[in-house]
Amino acid sequence: MRAVDLIDKKRRGLALQKEEIQALMDGYLAGEIPDYQMSAFLMAVCWRGMNTEEMANLTRAMAASGDSLDLTEIPGVKVDKHSTGGVGDKTTLVLAPLLAAIGVPVAKMSGRGLGHTGGTIDKLEAIPGFQTSLSGQAFVQQVKSIGVAVAGQTGDLAPADKRLYALRDVTATVESIPLIASSIMSKKLASGADAIVLDVKVGDGAFMKTADDARRLARTMVEIGNHAGRNTVAVLSSMEEPLGYAVGNALEVREAILTLANQGPTDLTEVCLALAAEMAVLAGAADDVDAARTRLVRALEDGSALAKLRAFITAQGGDASVVDEPQKLPQAAVIREMTATRAGCIAALPALSVGEAAMRLGAGRSTKDEAVDPAVGIVLRAKVGDTVSVGDVLLEVHAASEADAQACMEALRDVFVIQDAPVAKPQHVLGYIRFVQKTDGDAELLDAAKAARQKAYTPYSGFAVGAALRMRDGRIITGANIENASYGLTNCAERSAVFTALTQLEHGAFDVAAIAVVADAPEPVSPCGACRQVFAEFCAPDTPVFLSNIKGAVRKTTVGELLPGAFTPEQMAYAHAQEIPLDA
Repeated sequence: MRAVDLIDKKRRGLALQKEEIQALMDGYLAGEIPDYQMSAFLMAVCWRGMNTEEMANLTRAMAASGDSLDLTEIPGVKVDKHSTGGVGDKTTLVLAPLLAAIGVPVAKMSGRGLGHTGGTIDKLEAIPGFQTSLSGQAFVQQVKSIGVAVAGQTGDLAPADKRLYALRDVTATVESIPLIASSIMSKKLASGADAIVLDVKVGDGAFMKTADDARRLARTMVEIGNHAGRNTVAVLSSMEEPLGYAVGNALEVREAILTLANQGPTDLTEVCLALAAEMAVLAGAADDVDAARTRLVRALEDGSALAKLRAFITAQGGDASVVDEPQKLPQAAVIREMTATRAGCIAALPALSVGEAAMRLGAGRSTKDEAVDPAVGIVLRAKVGDTVSVGDVLLEVHAASEADAQACMEALRDVFVIQDAPVAKPQHVLGYIRFVQKTDGDAELLDAAKAARQKAYTPYSGFAVGAALRMRDGRIITGANIENASYGLTNCAERSAVFTALTQLEHGAFDVAAIAVVADAPEPVSPCGACRQVFAEFCAPDTPVFLSNIKGAVRKTTVGELLPGAFTPEQMAYAHAQEIPLDA
């Protein structure tokens, strides 16, 4: 098969088969498909998207392109965690020993950070003597021995993803949900876990700035993971302000120690317990998240989580005395305080500004070859919802020099938004995405559409139609067609249901799992073109659509199959960006 034919097929919005995707990956890695053709394919995906099966096949092809970890020697269900990144995100440092303390094996490969602050490996290496390079056998043996190991990525995991990402970075194809999700999940599949929990960050300091975009990414990754045979759950968590108080490698280790001693910041503790509870349930350590949370809180309170941290550090060559004497962690040469110049309540604390300031101090890296300074960073002393007086300390800057400290404080002079009116403490865990098994029929949804049909207003055509949407959280929203003497003012059942759901549901909760449409006709009737476009705008391409008549005949299709060449938001954005005139 020729690459140009596959590019053309995707450009026209058609789904690629498993063999076709594999041929693209094999040809590209072998040098038979040049960068310009792969770039064209990536752009076609950006414009046309992929259904779940395509994304799962792309993910598997990338995961199988290199080495894979074999964790079968480790007893029990191995659960991996992935975060989409943020500022002050030290959750792995807490989760790994906490889960191990309740008997959940943690075998995690992590990377170094590129951006605001160091990655998990950079943070662990701030502990004197800690070794992050482990052989495969040593890695597995340590988990079997003490229940936990975290090491730097070894071997050549998902090399196809590395090459594709480098190409996406220079062809403006990074911001594509199917490509982002496949990239992340390919590395998770290659890491050998049996189940996966995803921490999808939302907000100023996150890659996904809005709840809708984060939910789309989370849903896509959950569906890819489960389609590939991994039980996968996503947790949406806020990144409008930094997570916890510490931003910087050694500073975050210190805060993780406090959290495992049950003395950590409320937001960090809340997010860690939410993630750990999901991981514990997937591992079979608890029947539900409430039971898991009870066990996890007990491990924080009775000291077993902190004891596991000591064993973890010792096993990897580190100085475990830092748990009781955190002053042994690297210390910055200069520590300066920034104080409030007005009184009031903190209304906003943009995470990205704090992260970028920490990076300029040396806590992060702007290129992969840069070294990080483990001692530097920022410690917040107040966060959103706190009340401050003039002269109160807002943050500490930990810097290598006086000049660096002064430059950092100048950059952050206006980062705290302070107002007179009180501000509520923000919510940190925003929601969950769990897999909903799709079936060839949905009797409950079809019954709801059939009942909605009874409310249709059709004095002119007499052709009543009912529609029903099942949301990802289980709710069902219905609609019926409403006619008007002026034909153009008639509204179809399908659009009535979509518009009702959009106006009734809270922001970010519109997430359609399935659609049913029922009409009185000899054969199931397809939605009109306008309704198909509305579905394409607000639903994933692989969302199942059940078309039925009142006698019970059912035809299953998908949103993407109903309108394979739908006009997309990306096309609209392109048209606006290019200022294309109407008569072009």
